[in-house]
Amino acid sequence: MIVMKFGGSSVGNADRIKNVSDIIKKNLEKKPIVVVSAVRGITDRLIELANKSSEGKDVSKELEEIKKIHYDIINQLGLDSKLVDKELKELSELVDKIFVLKRVTLELMDEIQSFGERISCRILAAYLRKIGINAKAFDAYDLGMITTPDYGCAEPLPDTEEKIDRAIKKLDVIPVITGFIGKDSAGNITTFGRGGSDYTAGIIGAAVKAKEIQIWTDVEGVLTADPKVVSGARTIDKISFDEASELAYFGARVLHPKTILPAINKNIPVRVLSSFSPEHPGTLIVSELNKIDGVVKAIACKKNIYLVNIVSTRMLLAHGFLARIFNIFEDYKKSVDMVSTSEVSVSLTLDNDSHLDDILEDLRSIADVRVSKDKAIVCVVGAGMKNTPGIAGRVFSTLGKNNISVEMISQGASEINIGFIVDGKDADNAVRLLHKEFIS
Repeated sequence: MIVMKFGGSSVGNADRIKNVSDIIKKNLEKKPIVVVSAVRGITDRLIELANKSSEGKDVSKELEEIKKIHYDIINQLGLDSKLVDKELKELSELVDKIFVLKRVTLELMDEIQSFGERISCRILAAYLRKIGINAKAFDAYDLGMITTPDYGCAEPLPDTEEKIDRAIKKLDVIPVITGFIGKDSAGNITTFGRGGSDYTAGIIGAAVKAKEIQIWTDVEGVLTADPKVVSGARTIDKISFDEASELAYFGARVLHPKTILPAINKNIPVRVLSSFSPEHPGTLIVSELNKIDGVVKAIACKKNIYLVNIVSTRMLLAHGFLARIFNIFEDYKKSVDMVSTSEVSVSLTLDNDSHLDDILEDLRSIADVRVSKDKAIVCVVGAGMKNTPGIAGRVFSTLGKNNISVEMISQGASEINIGFIVDGKDADNAVRLLHKEFIS
């Protein structure tokens, strides 16, 4: 049994859905469980729909465009024109509700975003049936995907995997399941956040103890760098869970950062493949790899970062400084990417400015605070770097020789990652230089 997750670009139009169906058909002997994202671009359109409606704007045109995209795909595939009428009617009613309320809560935003996956999975399942495959669409929550009520960033409950395993074992069809969404215990629709369909695949794969979890996307696996930045970026044949986790978190967009956590727990291989080049072997992510020549595997970059510098000489030799700082971030449920500390100062990074003004106000009650925006995190990732002399020296001498200033360094927490901050305008050049130094 395998799990096959197809992203928005893989189901972006009728031709792509036909292609995905062919891929599934070739893997029937492996008893695939299919997880699907919304049609490409639909989630953004749904968010825009909700926001405009909450402002009291007429969104009939935007709503009709969303309907047309799906009806065009249905017609081009030769499917029943009424296939998703129920879901589209519910979407219209929800938009009207938001218009009347003049606001969109996190709960309503999750519900409106859910329609992308709920519609796409029904279209794919119907086309699979048309070509002779016994498939059926399922909303993930109807198969046991029950989550916390953290709208926009839900997590599965402890017994969710057990429920999913029981439900899927009872099926005698190829399930086509909504990615990205679940329900909380009160029956409200939740989402795992953007890119969460990967996470759904990981959870389901762990639940059924799949032989492999496949993430089908529009690139040929995990690459050594962003190909839009480095023309010579190439596919990594095999990579460890730890390396993939670092790359996913620090900017490699092939995988959602949480995807492989369930796989790690059950030691299930994850394979990243391209639905545009289905014959390409992609990248295999496994639990451990032996150290190889050329320790550095990839260069990742995360842009639009905020660098926060916190200084308080009053805290010299005083205990509790770090605790007080991070309690403030906890109060606002704000995650921090990287941290570097000294006796009286802390530097840390944030990937957005949500609640930033409130956080800064609280921090300034205990310290002097300076914020710099438009920064970038650059990470050099590879197993065994900690025990390989000279890697850090090569990294920073390469940057120095090319007049790229490093504003913060974080190393030591991970054996496989050297992370640092540069100005946003220098990010792409830093990635290209380091790729040339270590990989090209």
